[in-house]
Amino acid sequence: MKALAAIRTLHDQPLPELVFQAMTVHRQKWDPTRLQLCTLDSLRTGACSEDCAYCAQSAHHAADVKIDPLKDCEAVLVGARNAREAGSTRYCMATSGRSLEEGADFDAVLEIIREVRALGLEACMSLGLITEQQAHRLKAAGCTVYNHNLDTSRLMYERIVSTHTFDERLATIRAVQKAGLQVCCGGILGLGETLDDRIHFLHELTLLDSPPDAIPINILVPIPGTPLEGMPPVPVIEIIRVIATARILFPSSRIRLAAGRSSLSQEAQAWAFLCGANSIFTGEKLLTTQGTAAGADQKLLQMLGMTQDC
Repeated sequence: MKALAAIRTLHDQPLPELVFQAMTVHRQKWDPTRLQLCTLDSLRTGACSEDCAYCAQSAHHAADVKIDPLKDCEAVLVGARNAREAGSTRYCMATSGRSLEEGADFDAVLEIIREVRALGLEACMSLGLITEQQAHRLKAAGCTVYNHNLDTSRLMYERIVSTHTFDERLATIRAVQKAGLQVCCGGILGLGETLDDRIHFLHELTLLDSPPDAIPINILVPIPGTPLEGMPPVPVIEIIRVIATARILFPSSRIRLAAGRSSLSQEAQAWAFLCGANSIFTGEKLLTTQGTAAGADQKLLQMLGMTQDC
C-alpha cells in the first residue's frame, strides 16, 4: 500500500523520470513486445436501473441505445469464436443492470461461461453487484476473472452515480476475491475529475486485498443523451501519467487500454505501451461505444514490431 502523498509525488515527477521508471518496472515483469488482446461482448444491453452519468445504457438517460435481452448461448459463441480467430485470449462478457439475479438468466450465464471456456478462452464476467455465493458459482463454472470498476475516486463517486454507493462496489470486489476469482478493476478518465480524484482512485486500488489481475484505463466517450455528453477530451499527457503511475504501483497487473482507445492516435497508443500498458480491448464495438476497425490492431502491432500474447 502506498500513501496518498507518495502516489502524488510519483505521478507528478518530471515526465521523463516517470516514463523511465514505468518502463523499467514493466520490463522486470513483462515482455514489452507482447500485448494481450481481449474482446468485449454485451450479453444484455440497455434498460439499466442505475444512473451512471457516463453510460448510454441507463434508463435514466436519453441516449439512443437498442434494448436487447440476454443473448442465447450460440449467439455468444459465434462472437467468441471470431474473437479467438482474431487473436483474443480473453472473452469479456457484460450484462446491463444493477445485478443479475439468481434464476434462469444467471443459470444461462453459467452455461455460457462453460462453453466459452471450452473454446480455450479465458472468461471475464461483468454482471454488476454480486454476492460471494454467486462469485463461487461463477468460479465453479470456469469464470477466470470478474470485472467491477471503481470508475473514479470515493470523493467524486456520488456526483457520477446516485443509485448505488462506492462501498457497494467495494463489497462486490471483496466477495469476488474471497471466492478466489481474479479481479479486473479500473477507472474512467474524463468524468470531470480533478487530479486529486485520480490519485485517490489509484490509492483505493492499493487498498484491495490483493492487486487486480487487470486495471482497465477507460477514456470517457461522451455519448449524446448522457449527462456527460459535453465533456472535453483528456490531454494525452494526463492519460500517460495515469498509465505510468499505475504500472509502477502494480508491477504484476495487466494495464489495459479500454474504452475510448480509438480516440488516441497510433503515436499516443505506442507511448502508452512504452509506459506499461500491455492489454487492449480489440473489436469494432465495445458494448455501446466505438472500438477499432477490423484489422487495425494487427496493423498497429505489426508497425510497432509487437506481437499478441497467445
